[in-house]
Amino acid sequence: MFRFQTRILFFFLIGCLQAVSSSAQTPPTATTDATLIYNVQVVNVQSGTVQPNKAVLLKGGKIQNVGTYAALKKGVKADRQINGQGKYLIPGLWDMHVHIEGEDLVEDNLALMDVYLAYGITTVRDCASDLGEKVLQWRDEINQGKRQGPQIFTAGRKLEGINSVWKGDIEIGNEKDLDSALRMIDNYKVDFVKITENTLPGPLFLKSVQEAKKRGYLVTGHVPIDLTIGELTDAGFSAIEHATYLLRLGNDEQRVVTMIRDGKLAKAKAGEVYSSNFDQARAIEGYKRMAQKGLAVTPTIIGGRQLAYLDRDNHQNDDFQKYLTKRFTDKYRWRIERMAGETPEQSQRRKDQVTLLMKQLPLVFDSGVLVLAGSDAAALNTFVYPALSLHQELEIFQEAGVKPADILKTAILNGPKFLGKTAQFGGIETGKEADLVLLNQNPLVNIKATQDIFAVVNNGTYYNRKTLDEMLEKARQIKLRLDSERSSR
Repeated sequence: MFRFQTRILFFFLIGCLQAVSSSAQTPPTATTDATLIYNVQVVNVQSGTVQPNKAVLLKGGKIQNVGTYAALKKGVKADRQINGQGKYLIPGLWDMHVHIEGEDLVEDNLALMDVYLAYGITTVRDCASDLGEKVLQWRDEINQGKRQGPQIFTAGRKLEGINSVWKGDIEIGNEKDLDSALRMIDNYKVDFVKITENTLPGPLFLKSVQEAKKRGYLVTGHVPIDLTIGELTDAGFSAIEHATYLLRLGNDEQRVVTMIRDGKLAKAKAGEVYSSNFDQARAIEGYKRMAQKGLAVTPTIIGGRQLAYLDRDNHQNDDFQKYLTKRFTDKYRWRIERMAGETPEQSQRRKDQVTLLMKQLPLVFDSGVLVLAGSDAAALNTFVYPALSLHQELEIFQEAGVKPADILKTAILNGPKFLGKTAQFGGIETGKEADLVLLNQNPLVNIKATQDIFAVVNNGTYYNRKTLDEMLEKARQIKLRLDSERSSR
């Protein structure tokens, strides 16, 4: 039975007719005036080099030219010339895995749009949620200049099986349901299709990949326990969300899957089989096959690490929580409560898995797999903070031994490459979108430099440090207001 509720469509239509809510953030009035950032060191992310003493001319939301100050300053007003001496200019950062979620967190999520920009994140890929229609609306409003925030690419809502544990999934139980679901997705005009395996049987999961691919979609998601990564790739899978699934490649995945299908191995026991006798050489060969077939991966290691080390850091004093409402952070409790009865051995296994995943990262890079930097930031992902967690994920890459130059590609070049948007994004070149971050330090030396932000340019609008701080303070004030209003009800 096709169980996607008709009320969702009703609310979507009503939402489209409503005026922009009081919490909407309208971007500054667009200007046709040119902006010139000069005397700046431009980071060429593709080559991993720095081009010193450059001038970058911005106009109409685009990069108009890159050259010398003498050649480009003519006609640019003095108050729109920014001296970038000692600064490093990079394209805007992309978080390729977030969830803008929570039917009761609409205002909370809108307040975080400014936080993303203040942290240098000018684009996010939303991997589906119960706010699917709202996020699609916000995507379009941002693209039309009606709302301030990072550019959004979204799956809207994801495909799942009947009685999925996740709210807002499009639930399918057969191929007829699948066809109806994909027609709905067509109408939503999503940017890609996301599929997960909570209750969706392997054969129908595989059929979903095939049919979505036929319609021209990029298809990403989880890896069902009764399918192999190779089967998904052959069916048209575009990317694996979460590197934990890659650990299967260090074992005889086909043998394990066959045992599950034959009823000789319980699905619940498969994880133990995969985690035992991990064969590094076999895993490397698997990564190489992934690269050859063009299968990308978004590791999202930060979430697992936050949970694995809760016994050492309970995050009660995290400064970032000043931007998150109590209603938002209350949703963190479910994972914490679920872990409450874990034994010391289970807790250690979590830590061991994080260690093993970090060990795999340089090998995955070396194998040529397209790695997409993503945080999995969401209200339901405990202490994986929107905006900040992308930077923490990049730090994990560096701790694992990946070079900063290669890390930058995952957060700047690989997202546009994956989505087929390299003509518009990912470089400081004439004609590309004017989404930029001006840093105080060189990110090619230490990836933590991406957090030392002097200014941000989003769709051609220049935000200096003072303005960015004001945006963060506005988000903090909205958090305080919402907490106060809700506590008094």
